[in-house]
Amino acid sequence: MKRLKLNDVIMRALVFFAVLRGTGSGLYAGGQRAKDSVPSAPAGWPQELVMCYLPNEATEEFAEYRSGIQNDLGAALGIRVTEVNAADYNAVVEAMRTGHADIASFGPVTYVQAVERAGVEAMVIVAPFGDKSQAGYTSKIIVKAGSPIKTLQDLRGKTFAFVDPASTSGNYVPTLELMNAFGMTNEDFHTNGRFFSSVSFSGRHQNGLQAVINGDIDAAPVASDILDGELASGRVKENDFVVIHQSPMIPNAPISIRKELPADLKAKVKQFFLGYKNPDYFQFMLGWPPERKPEFVEANDRDLDYVRDLMAKVIPK
Repeated sequence: MKRLKLNDVIMRALVFFAVLRGTGSGLYAGGQRAKDSVPSAPAGWPQELVMCYLPNEATEEFAEYRSGIQNDLGAALGIRVTEVNAADYNAVVEAMRTGHADIASFGPVTYVQAVERAGVEAMVIVAPFGDKSQAGYTSKIIVKAGSPIKTLQDLRGKTFAFVDPASTSGNYVPTLELMNAFGMTNEDFHTNGRFFSSVSFSGRHQNGLQAVINGDIDAAPVASDILDGELASGRVKENDFVVIHQSPMIPNAPISIRKELPADLKAKVKQFFLGYKNPDYFQFMLGWPPERKPEFVEANDRDLDYVRDLMAKVIPK
């Protein structure tokens, strides 16, 4: 896992991701492009829509669910739907900004950055029982089962892996929780030796989870919905880890769409998601247990005002 100091994170330049639509080439890991004939699109519509996935979504375990929703959306629209899988969170924002992706499910912080840099539009969020007031998740800090670490205070001098600089539940929220607990700065928790003996970024929630279970690091944050999905799939077990801290509820990030697309196309895409009922997709791709009856509900940009405030507290401008 790559070790980065806070200054490296803040000052790191954005990389321009040039994805050639015709060949599927570019700086994306695991991008897939359909090679069948292109159906005839309605006037003014593109021949293809591209869905872009975050690293924690772009895994072989989720391939059938990504393929399923792409095929279903393509059938509903009458045009081809394909995917590209981003190497990191910033890559998703850049793909939307440069027109190399059309639809993405962002983390909350990444969504706010995408609004600012790429002008994306919110479409839908997942809500249990269709109740938007319950549309949220938490950030959990975990340690290996049997670890002597029991509280946040016990983390001092230990090894820790955040997820990604732009991850809400994997960086911003746990950082703020630590700042509130100890009265220290963001930089203190991202510099080796100031609070943690060493600190790193794992790249994916699942990477940090497995690194804790394997004993490679002492602790890491993981989003509750991703953790639920890993448990539901059997890839991890309840007795593999212990949760030592849980954040307040974080609002779910919306699935968003590129604003330059035709208005009637955007409306039809939103209509598709609002009517999507595949239970396996919600359970195994998104980590929502069936008994909570998750479904997509309409989202708007104001839903993420909490996250804007969170970002200002962690890294003031």
